[in-house]
Amino acid sequence: MGIGSYLASRVTSLKPPMTPVSNPLKLMRLLNREQWLFFAVAWCAWVWDAFDFFTVSLTLTQIAKEFKKTNSDITWGITLVLMLRSVGSFVFGLWSDRAGRKWPFIFNNVLFIVLELAAGFCQTYEQFLACRALFGIAMGGLYGNAVATALEDVVPEARGILSGLFQAGYPAGYLLATAFSRALVDTTPHGWRPLFWFGAVPPVLIIVFRMMLPENRSWRERERPYSEVSKTSTFLHDAKVAVQRHWLTIIYMVILMAGFNFMAHGSQDFYPTMLVNQYQFNVNNLTIVQVVANLGAISGAIIVGHLSEVFGRRLTIMVSCTLGGLLLYPYTFVSTNAVMASAFFLQFFMQGAFGVVPTYLIELSPNALRAFIVGTAYQLGNLASSPAATIQATIGEKYYPLSPTATGVSRYNYAIVICAFLGACFALVIILAFLGPEKKGRELQENDAARDEETGEKGGQFAHMESV
Repeated sequence: MGIGSYLASRVTSLKPPMTPVSNPLKLMRLLNREQWLFFAVAWCAWVWDAFDFFTVSLTLTQIAKEFKKTNSDITWGITLVLMLRSVGSFVFGLWSDRAGRKWPFIFNNVLFIVLELAAGFCQTYEQFLACRALFGIAMGGLYGNAVATALEDVVPEARGILSGLFQAGYPAGYLLATAFSRALVDTTPHGWRPLFWFGAVPPVLIIVFRMMLPENRSWRERERPYSEVSKTSTFLHDAKVAVQRHWLTIIYMVILMAGFNFMAHGSQDFYPTMLVNQYQFNVNNLTIVQVVANLGAISGAIIVGHLSEVFGRRLTIMVSCTLGGLLLYPYTFVSTNAVMASAFFLQFFMQGAFGVVPTYLIELSPNALRAFIVGTAYQLGNLASSPAATIQATIGEKYYPLSPTATGVSRYNYAIVICAFLGACFALVIILAFLGPEKKGRELQENDAARDEETGEKGGQFAHMESV
């Protein structure tokens, strides 16, 4: 398929498949015990990945005060994590596809334990940035492995609802971080540090959980036909052909995830600082808004992810982003507790669109490099979006100063920056979803037809991006 024919097909390919709506509980009963255990351990790890990430966002002002730095200085602790995630996705993704999902997953969680403890003991700004940089590598290795562990064995009919459930782990982690931040930060003589120390505990349980499970069935079936001697050469051959065959789809996935991650991090990472600095929210009010917003995000990811089975992946993303964009003004310019209503619904639609992402990426990815490509596409998107919080902080501090507080604390109009920033992000994701391919319901289990599809040479430049 040539580029002209492909672009002409983008409108017609948006026609909803209108798959009959199934009872989500009935769909979830299609999973067997082993599939549920794989999903559960991957979901737990993804939840704690989010918890660990947001520890900095929720303690940013306290860390800045202790290290005698500005808020924009501390946002580098967020930026470095996002920048270096792609390194982890590259290393751990290849390891997961070559040697199995289990041990890279376990090692990831060991790193979480070590680096969360280390961050809590940092005595200088430079030590803190070094810990967060290394933490970015560890966090980057988890996503692709977790998505593959959670979804590659499940039946196609249940992918939409389970994709939403999986993605809901991200706001669930944020919700837990918000709750434990209220309980642990500034309630002891150690200030913000207990939140990081606590973050090192649950990965111990996740490691024990994963050690009790075998490798995924899909990975076992893909490896079974080959002897130990031939596995490496077969993997390298399949990986090379998959990249040659699907390079355009891979580039599209990276660009799409850049848009999604700009949208997500632009709406979340610096938002608590805006509420505290610009609108003078106290700790209790901030906690309430964050909890309500994340409840919206959790429900949106599950509901919208399920609806993508009815309306298709791309159309669902586009509609959800459009509705989220309509809520940008109240999300950023309402200065009272009433902002929680717009926060709930904006996060409902934003994370709703994101709830489609895990199954959308896994359906577009070739089998031979599933964990590597899903993880690397997601984390390269994070790399592109890594300056989001720093950009928002820097522009607000440079161009939109406000009158200081009665105690002399500098204030800035971060709302106008966040609103404009997110408007551009929503528009970008809508355009990218319109232009993209769709392979809803694609078979993920390894078989001859699937291998032929990945290693075949038929079709033009855009053949592998054609909707099915």
